[in-house]
Amino acid sequence: MKYKMQDKQNQLIERISDQHLVIGVDIAQQFHVARAVNYRGIVIGDPLTFENDEIGFARFREWMDELKDSKGYHTEIVGMEPTGHYWLNLSKWLYDHEIDVVTVNPHLVKKNKENRDNTQSKSDKKDALVIADMVKNGYYSFIRPTSEALETLRVLMSNRDVIVKRLVSSINQINRWVDVVFPELREVFKDVKGKGSIATLRLFPTPIELRSMEAQDIIAGWKTLMKRQPGLKKAQKLIQLAKRTVGTAQSLDAYKLHLEQLLEEFDLATSQLEKVDEEARNALKKITFANKILGIKGITEITLGGIVGEAGDLSKFAHGNSLLRHAGLNLAEASSGKWKGQIVISKRGRSRLRRYLFLATMSLVANNPEFKELHAYNVQVKKMKKMKSIMKLIGKFARILVGIARSNEPYCPEKVYPITVEAA
Repeated sequence: MKYKMQDKQNQLIERISDQHLVIGVDIAQQFHVARAVNYRGIVIGDPLTFENDEIGFARFREWMDELKDSKGYHTEIVGMEPTGHYWLNLSKWLYDHEIDVVTVNPHLVKKNKENRDNTQSKSDKKDALVIADMVKNGYYSFIRPTSEALETLRVLMSNRDVIVKRLVSSINQINRWVDVVFPELREVFKDVKGKGSIATLRLFPTPIELRSMEAQDIIAGWKTLMKRQPGLKKAQKLIQLAKRTVGTAQSLDAYKLHLEQLLEEFDLATSQLEKVDEEARNALKKITFANKILGIKGITEITLGGIVGEAGDLSKFAHGNSLLRHAGLNLAEASSGKWKGQIVISKRGRSRLRRYLFLATMSLVANNPEFKELHAYNVQVKKMKKMKSIMKLIGKFARILVGIARSNEPYCPEKVYPITVEAA
């Protein structure tokens, strides 16, 4: 089935009829501002400023009903920017009260600010009007209601990103600490975040402790923290390196305190990451099509959790190309007359979804026989650059994801190969 974005755009425009009251809401932390127009963009009524609570939402609905009754409209559609997290409560309240609620792209709102008055001025009332104009012109997306499992997965994967950043930050700071105090540690342990290295830093934080110790004492200390510990040669080498280290010998008490806090942060982030990963796996089991997708060799539970957590119910997408557009992986071209610019990806979508789709495709190219062969064919026969081939395979992977989710059928390797590869 061919997917054309223009068809979807036409449907969104046609959906706004002369019976619609089109409302734009400028979202803020405490007070929202609403403006109303008809399907032609003519302003209706006065602006409304209402609170971000139940009383404010009720006042907003009363304002909408009064405008509908006075002008003879039968239905309404409310558009808003997905600003931070402030829009969530209002959108859910409207959805629960069976009011059509849609979102508009904040980047497009900024681009359309001068359409109304040909000035670069900005205000809450103007922003609300710009949003209403965008909705009546069809530049909006419907909010997809999600199940509890999908909502849980999204919260967990968002939390996981924060934990990973903290973990990486603590590892980088531990590496810096080692470079300053005991750089020779890397001659014994190549990976500073490995079990042996971390155990050594816990037990013997600075070279001074190691200089006065015997190899057997070091091994005995390792045994208290590790089931399988490094041997006698590494312990002896550690002592020799500690005696001729070029690391700093000043303010070692302060450095020891710093290392202790870094290791606490490392331990906390590690344990939190393990717990979140376990919860994400459990949430993924409640999603019907997840098992079918996990049948693809090279797809891990965490990668799939990241994709589903950001995209939501994959079966609701009409085509894989709509998933690519949701991620900002659709192509954008700049050309005029004889001049042709470079084709690039738009990056107008969910950055985290882009990242997970890219990582998943890289894993498929490394581990999945079908994708490995397709990548080789693209590079060797079609003479594509490697990254261009990867981007093309992301599109194929997106179509496979949506196809499996919509049909709820298992992955079929035979359907992956194009006719050209089979003929070759």
